[in-house]
Amino acid sequence: MDTSGYDGNLRKSAKVHSNDPVRPVETLSFFGNVKVPIRVSTRLVYLQGNTADRISKTIKISAELDKPLKIQPIEFNLNSKVTYKINEVKAGKLYEVLFTSLPNVGNYYQGILRLRTNYPEKPEIELWIRGRFVN
Repeated sequence: MDTSGYDGNLRKSAKVHSNDPVRPVETLSFFGNVKVPIRVSTRLVYLQGNTADRISKTIKISAELDKPLKIQPIEFNLNSKVTYKINEVKAGKLYEVLFTSLPNVGNYYQGILRLRTNYPEKPEIELWIRGRFVN
């Protein structure tokens, strides 16, 4: 079972067809708990509002392993439209990334903030940013 992209409790099922006359179809169910090394509150930040306003959204990144987490930016392609600030809330355990739109910079845009981590289990985190603004 491929658990990539999942976090937490998981249930998967599959129907098995056979030539058994009594039970020609049987459903197999699998249950599990997928543990991730790094939990991200959301991987898509959606900034929406009036073109003249500054809109802010915060995402949380937390360490789920017993070793300290370190993150650092390696790519950001919305410098002219959005600012971001990384705050370490709890040393090695919890970070917040605050995204703020810059006023009067266009109607629609999409970009990425890519972060490097010190976890070999999850060496990079990608955060997608979308903006939609009207006059």
